[in-house]
Amino acid sequence: MLTTLSIRDVVLIGRLDLSFEAGLSVLTGETGAGKSILLDALGLALGMRAEARLVRHGADKASVTAAFELPADSPVFAVLEDRGVDASEENLVLRRVLGKDGRSKAFINDQPVGVQLLKEIGESLVEIHGQFESQRLLNEATHRSLLDAYGGLDGAVEKTRAAYARWRAAIHARETAETDLEAARRDQEYITHALEELTTLDPKPGEETTLASERGLMMNAEKLVTAMNAAASDLHGDTGALTRLQDALKHLEQVAEHSGGRLSETLAALARAQSEATEADALLESVAAGLDMDPNSLELAEERLFALRALARKHNVEVDGLADLAKALAGQVQALEDGNARLAELAKAEQAAREDYEKAAQTLSRSRTTEAAKLDTAVAGELKPLKLEKAVFSTSVSELAEASWGPEGRDKVVFQVATNPGAPAGPIGKISSGGELARFTLALKAVLAQADPVQTLVFDEVDSGVGGAVADAVGERLDFLARDCQVLVVTHSPQVAARGTHHWLVSKSEADPSVLTSVDALDDGARKEEIARMLAGATVTDEARAAADSLLDGTGS
Repeated sequence: MLTTLSIRDVVLIGRLDLSFEAGLSVLTGETGAGKSILLDALGLALGMRAEARLVRHGADKASVTAAFELPADSPVFAVLEDRGVDASEENLVLRRVLGKDGRSKAFINDQPVGVQLLKEIGESLVEIHGQFESQRLLNEATHRSLLDAYGGLDGAVEKTRAAYARWRAAIHARETAETDLEAARRDQEYITHALEELTTLDPKPGEETTLASERGLMMNAEKLVTAMNAAASDLHGDTGALTRLQDALKHLEQVAEHSGGRLSETLAALARAQSEATEADALLESVAAGLDMDPNSLELAEERLFALRALARKHNVEVDGLADLAKALAGQVQALEDGNARLAELAKAEQAAREDYEKAAQTLSRSRTTEAAKLDTAVAGELKPLKLEKAVFSTSVSELAEASWGPEGRDKVVFQVATNPGAPAGPIGKISSGGELARFTLALKAVLAQADPVQTLVFDEVDSGVGGAVADAVGERLDFLARDCQVLVVTHSPQVAARGTHHWLVSKSEADPSVLTSVDALDDGARKEEIARMLAGATVTDEARAAADSLLDGTGS
């Protein structure tokens, strides 16, 4: 709810700080005192249109700050988080600064934001009736969701939303398959040729590394053979390492028994050396036997290696990626062969998803029609006490063109009014009389109190042109609304004023060198005097005071 409103240099207001509480707050005062200025200022903070005329004469700028206390689960916080605006979970501060050149700046919790975001947040926090052209209840875009909330149709809407999502996914799958198949057919000749090349070459993962290693080995085969022959010569023959090791062992073994064990380690070391040399000789022979000295083998390895690399460059992939490319192309070829069958399956799935959506949307439409009739009856019950008994309220539920079907169904919902018997019904926003429009929105709000999430409602002279029992009915409904949300009302009706939980007096005084508007909270005595003034006019009589007492006692205020 709105907790504070701080106004600086707006028209006739120099400096004003107001604190608000829950319940019904009434603002009264003589005509021209500046009540509308308060609403202009509040509208400025909520993102309404800014005009240079709002800046007080002689001031460089005007500013308005509105602070709100919100529950931690308010959807406003999620919206702000999505827009990158930090917000606490208790208070939200909207601020607007307007220069005398007509340019304005917007802030949320002292963070600069666009005016459009300020307006979006403002509309979700406060709803103003009777003062501004842009009202949520007059906006047809909100009528469907309001009817759904009134009728408790969240479950049916969610089923429709889920069915719509499945239908759109099926459409996307079919369209994607069609696009892929069309592209594949367009490139069929290229794909087939490329697959034939890859199939013929039959690349294997890791083959490039293996071939490069083999090629390097074969290119150096002659050097390897020369070195291995020299090594073999050093191991064999009368002067080779193996012969010398054998002779050394023989010499020492002949005298070992006379060494007292001193030659044991030496003999063991020579034996190990002889064993290692023998193993090295065997390994050398094995390597020599496996060495490919055929020049044709080198040529074949190089041809394949170069062919693999050339094909990889052609397709702009790594050599090791050729095998995966072949699989992908094979899949495309298979898709070409199975394309029509696949498209038929997807089209069938799409049709089934469409039918599911239409079934869910039709069920939702029937529920909306039923709830619309209930809403019309409920609103009709509110119109007579508000002196609108000749008017007829109706909720139109009609089917949209298929191009406009969406997650919330295929219905267009419009609140309509026929102000006189026999007159054609038209959108509620087309009501010409401001007073009638305000009372119509009051009737709607009274019925939709639980369905509409806005927690602060402002009514500007909703009692215009009525008095007596009708004004009392207006006050009664405002009091009813204030049980579920915060209500602020600008009124000239003593019957409405008497029902307020809080009463503010708006007055205008001359302050050198200009006229200034002030707003004062009234205590019980001052409140009775103000209601008496509203009853009597310029001269407050004892009879008026008595009537004021009667009104206050009758409302329990």
